[in-house]
Amino acid sequence: SACGMGCKWEQALQLLKMMEQGRVERNTVTFSAAISACEKGDKWEKASHLFGMMLCSQVEWDTITFGALIGACENAREWEKGLQLLVFMMQCKVEANTNTFNAAISTCEKGSQWEKALQVLNAMCLAKVETNTITYSAAISACENG
Repeated sequence: SACGMGCKWEQALQLLKMMEQGRVERNTVTFSAAISACEKGDKWEKASHLFGMMLCSQVEWDTITFGALIGACENAREWEKGLQLLVFMMQCKVEANTNTFNAAISTCEKGSQWEKALQVLNAMCLAKVETNTITYSAAISACENG
């Protein structure tokens, strides 16, 4: 999305507010884009607040929503929250993909939680989610930094 890629998180939130004021339906895509903008702006609290707004508005979550939220936790070094989101995602039957697992592993790595990173890698393999170079690089870095 345009706001996720370059514009400021404040602008993304303002656009969401304008949608609400104009009675334009906000949906999974618009909320996820705003969450992604907050992730890129290192505003995990704002991203978390938007997630709560989705719940109150009865807007469904998807893999992109959770990926951006976990990424926001990674940027903020909030590894516990990132792992809680991954667990919650699975409980909600939202399919975790390579990117969401990689973000969770990276969150553990940034939090110096190498054992948790390896647990996430193991869960990823058990869930038969495809791994890649990023997966193993993050897990190795977690072991190195832990």
